[in-house]
Amino acid sequence: MARIVQKFGGTSVGDLDRIRNVARRVKSEVDAGNEVAVVVSAMSGTTNKLVEWARDIGPLHDAREYDTIVATGEQVTVGLLAIALQNIGVDARSWLGWQIPFKTDDVHGAARIEEIQAEEIKTRLAAGQVAVIAGFQGIGPDGRITTLGRGGSDTSAVAMAAALDADRCDIYTDVDGVYTTDPRIMPKARKLSQITFEEMLEMASAGAKVLQTRSVAMAMRHNVHLQVRSSFNEEPGTLVVDEEQIMENQKISGIAYSNDEAKVTLAGLPDKPGIAAEIFGMLADAHVNVDMIVQTAATSGSQTDITFSLGALDLPKAESLLTEARDRLGFESLQSDSNVAKVSIVGTAMRSQPGIAKQMFEVLAQKGINLQVISTSEIKISVLIESAYTELAVRALHDAFTLETA
Repeated sequence: MARIVQKFGGTSVGDLDRIRNVARRVKSEVDAGNEVAVVVSAMSGTTNKLVEWARDIGPLHDAREYDTIVATGEQVTVGLLAIALQNIGVDARSWLGWQIPFKTDDVHGAARIEEIQAEEIKTRLAAGQVAVIAGFQGIGPDGRITTLGRGGSDTSAVAMAAALDADRCDIYTDVDGVYTTDPRIMPKARKLSQITFEEMLEMASAGAKVLQTRSVAMAMRHNVHLQVRSSFNEEPGTLVVDEEQIMENQKISGIAYSNDEAKVTLAGLPDKPGIAAEIFGMLADAHVNVDMIVQTAATSGSQTDITFSLGALDLPKAESLLTEARDRLGFESLQSDSNVAKVSIVGTAMRSQPGIAKQMFEVLAQKGINLQVISTSEIKISVLIESAYTELAVRALHDAFTLETA
């Protein structure tokens, strides 16, 4: 007997027929003798509609009431799935975030899970009951409903798996695993049977949409065994594992990209200690997440330029904050560009394989693609390029590193 957490996203529970399909998948694990907890998202399109209503009724709405509204999508799904399971002979009960409870901090709309009191769920699972749990939501210190923000249901599932000491957490989605790149851009993309936590974390942060960074980071921290599978077929998925479990690595495991990027350059900043801390501290206080950063000193030595990338949706907020602080910061000009994309190559073998950066830059140069910003980590190289060249860059790099072959 194993204890398994299954997570089904919005497309997997997009209508009643799909919810019945999910119920059959859950029943197959129950029939195999396993204890099963299921974490579900709202039906596809529901959260977007709820967000739209909240914004229409009051653009400057109370974040606590926003959470009350958008959390209702998952409440509908857990009830429907519990009934679907009961209809096929499976003992099931629905649970909302506050009932378990998922205790979070008080940052409404982007709350962090602080504690899960899972003893009652463990008792129910041991008695043979399936727990159908609403993802994306919890309860704050003030007793109000909170929501976890982007990727919240994945995070809920991994956190529940950790709290339950589950043997595995299966993330069901509309793709059947993690691919070397987006198959819509590169038909020759290959599904990976395994990928390391570090590689998956870098792929997710670089734009891969299969898993969200928060959930991968949590799985890595708590050593939760993850598997990405399709809701619509029985094909084996991709296991996310410790690096020690993979004996051999390719030079590169995958190519990720993100078109939801923007670039900001502050030119003519005073070249003095603390200026970068002041800029990025101000942005952090406003919850603007900054990614790639390049600082260059002017030839005079008294000034510096700073260029950084951020999410395109955060660009107006960042521009407004920086413009308001211009006199205090002392920069000469601010230039921004939302016509950019981030392309990244990821692979743990970079630690021992020299020349990967050289090969990447040569391939892009041969295609006439200019590199605007470069950043690296131990297992990732990212470049910011003009967004019109995104697909060309991805296809060229995928071919150059022969990722279509195992």
